[in-house]
Amino acid sequence: MKFSAISILALALISSAPAFAKAPTYSANITRTTHGIPHVTASNWRGIGYGVGYAYAQDNLCMLAEEFVTLAGERSLHFGPEETSIVGFEPLDNLSADIFFRSAMDLSKLRTDMLQTSQASQDLRLGYVFGYNRLLRDIGPNGVPIACRGKAWVRPITLDDMLRLGEKQALLAGSLALAPAVASAFHPEGVPLRASNSHITLPGDTEIGFGSNGWAFGAEHTSNGRGLLVGNPHFPWNGPSRFYQMHITIPGQIDVMGAGLGGSPMPQIGFNKDVAWTHTVTAASHFTLHELKLDPNDSTAYIVDGQSIKMGTKTISVPMPNGAPPVLRTLYTTRFGPMVESAQLGLAWNNERAFAIRDANAGNQRTLDTWLNINRARNVGEIRHAVETSLGIPWVNTIATDRHGNALLADVTAVPNLSAQKIQDCATPLSAQFAGRVTLLDGSRAACDWDIVAETPVAGLKPASEQAVIARRDYVANSNDSYWLTNPNAPYRELSPILGDYGTQRSLRTRSGLTEINRRLTGADGNPNPKIDQDSAKSMQFANKSLAAEMVLDEVLALCQGKEDLAAACDALGKWDRRFHVDSRGAYLFWAFWENAIPIRGKWAVPFDANDPINTPRDLVTTGETGDKILAALRAAVARLASENIGLDARWGEVQIAMRGQERIAIHGADGSLGVLNMQRSVRIPNGLTPVHGSSYIQIISFDENGPIADAILSYSQSTNPASPYYGDQTRNYSNKHWNRLPFTPQAIARATVGRPIRIRE
Repeated sequence: MKFSAISILALALISSAPAFAKAPTYSANITRTTHGIPHVTASNWRGIGYGVGYAYAQDNLCMLAEEFVTLAGERSLHFGPEETSIVGFEPLDNLSADIFFRSAMDLSKLRTDMLQTSQASQDLRLGYVFGYNRLLRDIGPNGVPIACRGKAWVRPITLDDMLRLGEKQALLAGSLALAPAVASAFHPEGVPLRASNSHITLPGDTEIGFGSNGWAFGAEHTSNGRGLLVGNPHFPWNGPSRFYQMHITIPGQIDVMGAGLGGSPMPQIGFNKDVAWTHTVTAASHFTLHELKLDPNDSTAYIVDGQSIKMGTKTISVPMPNGAPPVLRTLYTTRFGPMVESAQLGLAWNNERAFAIRDANAGNQRTLDTWLNINRARNVGEIRHAVETSLGIPWVNTIATDRHGNALLADVTAVPNLSAQKIQDCATPLSAQFAGRVTLLDGSRAACDWDIVAETPVAGLKPASEQAVIARRDYVANSNDSYWLTNPNAPYRELSPILGDYGTQRSLRTRSGLTEINRRLTGADGNPNPKIDQDSAKSMQFANKSLAAEMVLDEVLALCQGKEDLAAACDALGKWDRRFHVDSRGAYLFWAFWENAIPIRGKWAVPFDANDPINTPRDLVTTGETGDKILAALRAAVARLASENIGLDARWGEVQIAMRGQERIAIHGADGSLGVLNMQRSVRIPNGLTPVHGSSYIQIISFDENGPIADAILSYSQSTNPASPYYGDQTRNYSNKHWNRLPFTPQAIARATVGRPIRIRE
């Protein structure tokens, strides 16, 4: 293999500080526009990474510096082993996080595999390193934000940090969810380890830290016959999985605007002059569990086709604070991947059996090149080609449209190549308890390994030809349910269950989205023009309707008539506008009631019907024992509000708020389980709720003869630094439903420029 000059430099940068002195020139121009959006212009990809890394560090230095600590497995050293933080999308204690990342990050392989990626993606990563470090030098120790000033963990970074970050993002919807189980797995005859007390949420248990709505409309349904995109990823409001807006330009090569997760050197969702795209988290599974039959003579060996295979070992050393000796752990690995153990999930390692995990996204460095090719696409066909040939998109659907009026949904990701028949044939007696959440396979038979075909870039992945791709001229839509009802007028054919369930009940958020699309395209929403345009798309996103309220509230009001103890509650619900606007009164009472009512079995008179999936199940049962349970759910909601000292008719914007310093900003939208498209999942705080994940970078993109028309809001704002003017400005805009028309052309950028553009180089 021939290494390019930049690749050799990259390896030198990893291994020795003097390589910095031999670096090629890095140069970028950064112009900020309204809300602090950086427009980075450079002559090459190194310069783009350089400018984006610099700008991101200006806005989010402390958050990203802490993320690099996490990925290096040094949280215990700097923050203590017992403390917890959000790792991925769930809380995890620091010791478990350190053990997981020190075991999961194979730096030697990541460094080698990076050299197989394109020159452009290598340049982007390296440029980001130099840009981040340049910002640290420019501001000096006294310029570091107060939150992390003087902290030892704020340090220059290397390519290793960027490689770890890319690996972690690839594992977000996979084995990272089982990080506590990886960290807790130990030999049953060894010294018992302190098991992680972190809760594990498997895919399918609930909508955890991610979600999204994505709609792409084609020529048949748009007002001007061109494409229109609605993108609303539901992602965390805190931590490095927040989106960050940016615009990158290399004259003559690329000109694209959008948003990326923390540490991304380019937009991962966005638009250029020809196409617009977004992503929604797919219902496909990206890892499998394997039940191992252990060698009766050695519980650290397992049997495959009658042959005993010794487990590998890896000793993990986690540094501790205050000079304490490091914590040592010996973890075991198999031909599938690491061992896992969790009492919560029933995954116990004893003398007869144990469990291992295999992740389709382990070592997936194809992601950056895939997004690079999407960024450069000229039509949805080129986006489809980028996704299908690389299998580099880790765990999201790709939804896109173009100025020619084409719409695309590609549910094509890195997933295990398993057929329905193999999943059935390779099930174990325990597989049923994980059905619909995780695929558990018999690890004692080689025939149960992932199938290998020639046309995939990595052995064992399912080829794109066996995944769902829907190209249409009317519309495609997804709200995290499977590919089945991408367009209810043309249900997709059934595929392997590894890609999601088929012919089953859809979530209320999916049903709400498809219902609202149908109302718009038939004029049933009161607008006689049955077409969608920029304004109607924006209105639909922030209508804040609750499908749950549409379905049950009239029956609940009838049921509580004559119940004196519920008179005030029924009065508040009767006056509620059945929406979750900031001025909606009574919304919190319904929110609390519905949270109690969801688990009630048998509450629907009309069960789910696969022939009418958008309208079923429906019709609330209000008689007998079920009616009593509905009333009990309402009484419990009333008691909850009383205990929280919140009025039954409180304004929703007084209950659900985001704090920016001492400022309380009213937040509209609500949980997706209520059938609200503008999803906000919130947690309790004194006297109310605050969002932890939900609507984030919301974009509406259409096209005219001059190019893209883009309206967007970043709900939580660009910066995590309280001293920044971009800490809460867009959060206020979100509260007021005030969209920002994104400046894409040089003329628009000039009109929207704030402050003085800067040029950085070295």
